[in-house]
Amino acid sequence: MKNVTIVLFLVLSLLVGGIFLQIFLSKKKSKWFGLVLPTITFLYSLLMILNLGAFHAITRTEAFMRIAATFLISNIPTIVLLVIYFGCREKKKLRSQLDKMNIQDLD
Repeated sequence: MKNVTIVLFLVLSLLVGGIFLQIFLSKKKSKWFGLVLPTITFLYSLLMILNLGAFHAITRTEAFMRIAATFLISNIPTIVLLVIYFGCREKKKLRSQLDKMNIQDLD
């Protein structure tokens, strides 16, 4: 039971750390830093699809369904990271526009 608790704590720590890292990278001046983690998770999902090639004794319909399900499920982290990225970038954009308006008010 103790090992399960340690593993669960490590997984949750990794998950929270990844989210904070994504927020940190998304707030950087360059927009490309925030796209690093979503790109990595997307490439990993493509790798998961390529690993499905080991199943030879299935029909085309079954193969398509497995590929589609694997693609959708494995891209959940990509979607979450992109939502964080666009949320942070939108907030930064609004803050920048507000700063410009305040500067114009001072003139």
